[in-house]
Amino acid sequence: MRILLGADTYAPDVNGAAAFAGRLAAGLATRHDVHVVAPGRDLRTTTTRTAAGVTEHRLPALPVVAGGTGLRFCPPVGLVRAATRVLRQVSPDVVHVQSHFLIGRALVTAANRLGIPVVATNHFMPENLTHHVRFGRAVERRLHAWAWADAAAVFTKADVVTAPTPYAAALAERAGVPGPVLPISCGMDLRRFSPDPTGQRRRDFRTRYGVPDRPTVGYVGRLAPEKNVSELVEALALVRTVRPDVDAQLLLVGDGALRPALLRQAAALGVADRVVSTGFVPEEDLPAAYLACDVFANAGTAELQSLVVLEAMASGLPVFGVDACALPHLVRDGDNGFLFPHARPAVLAARLALVLGEVSEDAPDGLHRRMGRRSAQIAAGHDEQVTLARFEELYALRTPATRAVPALAGGRV
Repeated sequence: MRILLGADTYAPDVNGAAAFAGRLAAGLATRHDVHVVAPGRDLRTTTTRTAAGVTEHRLPALPVVAGGTGLRFCPPVGLVRAATRVLRQVSPDVVHVQSHFLIGRALVTAANRLGIPVVATNHFMPENLTHHVRFGRAVERRLHAWAWADAAAVFTKADVVTAPTPYAAALAERAGVPGPVLPISCGMDLRRFSPDPTGQRRRDFRTRYGVPDRPTVGYVGRLAPEKNVSELVEALALVRTVRPDVDAQLLLVGDGALRPALLRQAAALGVADRVVSTGFVPEEDLPAAYLACDVFANAGTAELQSLVVLEAMASGLPVFGVDACALPHLVRDGDNGFLFPHARPAVLAARLALVLGEVSEDAPDGLHRRMGRRSAQIAAGHDEQVTLARFEELYALRTPATRAVPALAGGRV
């Protein structure tokens, strides 16, 4: 089958949507002819074939100035013509867009005109963008309503729409995307992310990045406003007030505009020596980064699934997630970790202290070990091979009637 993926964010971008698109393309390329249309790194049009066997069609793009994200976008003028040109050249059996933004909507428009079936996946929440805009709550609400209406207008033209979780699917339907929107997990590579029985990878990472030997709360990802990493710093400062015997530290793996502010916050709270910030970590070191932690925490309030939480779970870590959006689908309170309320760092600190207090004891039946084992068991249900099979099934049903027979698309993952 010849499959064309459209991605408004793609490698070398560092975010969940780009990571998913890259893994989907590489996984499908093992048994299909896969093409990707994505923003280029300059104003040239290029076509290259990667080592993974994916043909990349990069379109002229400009840098996104706001937000310090490093993202690039394709100017809309002439973009439908460019998309049509690529589709005529590739002649795909199906087009699968990863967003309703500029490349996504141009490909949907062009595919509709050429009679090519379209699958669309939504990774978008308005909060991912409006955190960069400060005009007050009333304006923010109007921006959210407009953003969802804009997304629905594009996704209405797809033959079938998917989202990473049941929460994300229901959110899209409530926003006006014609249903049923099918929940299909982004999945993950269980061969890369797994527990470390000997502890060797954990020790190697800690040595390489200068991480002291203390009970460690981990965070992996962008240091961006919607991730609320400042709540993790606040909670760390409170852990010692709950359990004076727990000498915890926070490991921040990733980079972003808020990194200097977070380090200043740690200094102001008196925990500068208990916050280790590695900055960007190469992809090959990422699995070991999770293993260097004892628990994982995510306070992000704009998560439609959270790949980093899934990766932490597959690595055998108890997980702590804010009780918002899709995180309760992964973080099962009291089972494989704990949920905590947004902007209540004292609650998070108490729950962290409860689990971190057992780390040094290393009891095989203790709460820390039990939760870690449950995390790995739950993550096993999100094997990316299952995700690939679900999408292949959707592609094979390439007909506008797909929307009328969602049961054939494999149901929930």
